[in-house]
Amino acid sequence: MVESCYIHIPFCSHICSYCDFSKMYYHENWCKRYLIALEKEIDLYYQGEELSTIYIGGGTPSSLSLSELEQLFLILRKLKRKKDCEFTIECNVENITKEKLEFFLKEGVNRISIGVQSSHTKILKYLERPYTKEEIISVISLVKQVGFSNINVDLMYAIPIEREEDLEEDIIFFLNLDVPHISTYSLMIEDHTKLKNQNVKPISEETDFRMYHTIHQRLTSYGYKHYEISNFAKEGYASRHNLTYWRNQEYYGFGLGASGFVRNVRYENTKSFQEYERETYRKEEDTLSRQLDMENEIMLGLRTIEGISKEKFLKKYGCDLKGKYQIQDLLEKGYLKETNSSYYIPFSYWYLSNEIMLRFIGE
Repeated sequence: MVESCYIHIPFCSHICSYCDFSKMYYHENWCKRYLIALEKEIDLYYQGEELSTIYIGGGTPSSLSLSELEQLFLILRKLKRKKDCEFTIECNVENITKEKLEFFLKEGVNRISIGVQSSHTKILKYLERPYTKEEIISVISLVKQVGFSNINVDLMYAIPIEREEDLEEDIIFFLNLDVPHISTYSLMIEDHTKLKNQNVKPISEETDFRMYHTIHQRLTSYGYKHYEISNFAKEGYASRHNLTYWRNQEYYGFGLGASGFVRNVRYENTKSFQEYERETYRKEEDTLSRQLDMENEIMLGLRTIEGISKEKFLKKYGCDLKGKYQIQDLLEKGYLKETNSSYYIPFSYWYLSNEIMLRFIGE
């Protein structure tokens, strides 16, 4: 049963140096055409389910004008929502306004996610984020003033020009913003980005690990629960939408470059605006075998503090995890922990989670 939906808005007022998401510079005419195509895709694939979570991401959804946002939300009224639906929209510091925030609130949005990344001028310039520390503080204050309490901010680390002291200062700054959710991202030098084209090299794994450990120690000491490899939340504020992904549950993905998982089919939309406008939405579609679905269940579940539920796995796949996979060695070495109800990776080994996941499923 599909209960979640992701909507991708590819437009940006500028392109960040590290970004490899499906994006394009904002243009009024392109936006108008895109919204027409988006509505057609939703009409074609949405089956009328009541949704528990909706997430509008990008790109930069807040780069749209107020009138374009009104058109977008008119389209999204086609999506039925449960009364307690978690409704998130991503915003950037430089194009949040009081009018847009008030409009989001009126339309039922109850969670705002803001791409802050850093408080340091030199790092923001390096990442090509066009705002200042003071503007970050002002925007977070405005979001709260309008009436939003469920707020996420993104923190990026492992940046080549960043010192460990810079990260310490950023953590203090983020804590002082006093928001209930913080997502953390180690900078990846991806293909087709400005940093990759400039031949920038990632920092050492040792420094990356120390930074990751520092973030964990500082945020958890201030009451944040490290509930997923990259995410921290105060009690009751874990992202329900992202938990949909990590629990291997089905979700719609609409928009350019969006991915989805519906009725046992994982798909990825085209990143070509021309193809999308011609209603050639899907680039790839894969019907999952039982084996591959089980492996996804494991790989995604082990990203979270709750791990993999023995009961749910048995009910879903009709087999016992320990009987299906050779995991005794992982248990004996402490890479994997077992409780009466689940298997999980302890925090001390989260940094090695990819290797542990692969060993779990025997690859």
